[in-house]
Amino acid sequence: MKTSEIVLFGLAVLMCLAACSRDRCTVVLLPEPDGKTGQLLISNLGGSQLLQEPKQSTSIQSAETAPAAPAVMADQEINNIFGAALSALPSPPIHFMLYFKTGTTELTNQSQNLLVEILPAIADRNSTDVSIVGHTDRVGSREDNYRLALERALLIQKSLLSLGINPQFIEVTSHGEDNPLIITKDEIAERRNRRVEVVVR
Repeated sequence: MKTSEIVLFGLAVLMCLAACSRDRCTVVLLPEPDGKTGQLLISNLGGSQLLQEPKQSTSIQSAETAPAAPAVMADQEINNIFGAALSALPSPPIHFMLYFKTGTTELTNQSQNLLVEILPAIADRNSTDVSIVGHTDRVGSREDNYRLALERALLIQKSLLSLGINPQFIEVTSHGEDNPLIITKDEIAERRNRRVEVVVR
């Protein structure tokens, strides 16, 4: 029986289990780029095991045999087994958070300085996928906040286009007062929610 190895990141790898249910597999739970580690439940006809610590692994001998007890895999072994797959993975997205003054499309001074760092990030990874999402706090009506968040996002788009970014690479959306970083009651000003998020993939 052919042996296959699979690298799983957080919960996303559950989709891969069906592909190896008839073969022997090695499954490793690796931390996300930000250092956080999720949980992964490995189940088959024989039983299940929960991986919840960084670099925990289990092996599956067959669809009818329960996964082996979790054990932490050494970095060298991870590299030996999964090195080629890991090196082929795309770089994780880079997130930029730009903040605005209350009720305006005017960037704070700190965010104005951060804006110039986006172009090098796009160029360094030769990115063709940049998303710009506008947000507001909950001061004002939902409709006005949607428009304001869109204006903020379009302002950032205009700035990037002026630096030479291909407009086909950029997607602009507005979430208005939805999806806040900090949940507040209505009509509460919260500076961390007055933002545009730029994600470079």
